[in-house]
Amino acid sequence: MKRNIDRFQFASWFAEHRPNNFSPIGRLELYDMLKNYEDDTDEEIEFDPIAFCCEYIEYENMEEFWLDYDRQEYPDEESIMEATLYWGFGDSFIIQQF
Repeated sequence: MKRNIDRFQFASWFAEHRPNNFSPIGRLELYDMLKNYEDDTDEEIEFDPIAFCCEYIEYENMEEFWLDYDRQEYPDEESIMEATLYWGFGDSFIIQQF
């Protein structure tokens, strides 16, 4: 059983239940990233917001990223893209945690 939700419903769920996991724009970007993945792979993703909170993380900038990951090993966005799924928007970005 799968439930289809739109961008607004997706962002609203996070705003109500997990407001600290993603910024307001990050919620919309996460939705776009997941929809893009579905389109690229022809694989439908189940709406599992708790799993999304565990699997993906939003960073405001590279300085914040480097608090969790090694600066030498991941000096720029390109090196992150080689390691994991990366979705950038402005200075912020969402990655699949690794």
